[in-house]
Amino acid sequence: MKSVYNFVVKPIGKRYNNVKKVGDKELIVNTEIFNHQYVNRQATVISKPIIGNTDIDIGSDVILHHNVFRRWHNVKGVEKNSKSYFNEDTYIVQPDQIFLYKKFWQWHSPKGFCWVKPIKNKDKYANSETQENIGIVKYTDGSFKTKDLVGFTPISNYEFVIDNELLYRVYTKFITIKYEYQGDEKAYNPSWAQSS
Repeated sequence: MKSVYNFVVKPIGKRYNNVKKVGDKELIVNTEIFNHQYVNRQATVISKPIIGNTDIDIGSDVILHHNVFRRWHNVKGVEKNSKSYFNEDTYIVQPDQIFLYKKFWQWHSPKGFCWVKPIKNKDKYANSETQENIGIVKYTDGSFKTKDLVGFTPISNYEFVIDNELLYRVYTKFITIKYEYQGDEKAYNPSWAQSS
């Protein structure tokens, strides 16, 4: 199966990641279908678009938008699949719904996105474990270097857990400043991200 402009993917695992292993038991952490935090975002590319150039190859693992595998209820309360749904093992994905792809066992960011590690808050009186709107570049589209310390606009980051590490996906155009390292910046990775 091929699409003219879109990728065809199959999920890695199930549509939802709402089960955690605790010892020899399984714990269901969420039963709601509409909560985006528990929707699977990993897939494997089955076919590439016929038209257009792309660095994403068939067989590449990709990180997708949360609405690709998500189910929802319409205004009448009827449960529906996303518009990407073709069948339970096949989904048709637009190129802008792919946020990260793996090539030669390394993650790469498509044009327009950077992935940033949050950093620990140095202010012991602060309300948050992390510094707001600042982080260390982990994956880049080439606009910045890996390990650059950058600042981005408020409400422009989206949380993902990639390889047991909390990362923010940030549009490159929303990264507004590159800082010089002070030498005491430390990446923040909570224990709940490491256990996924």
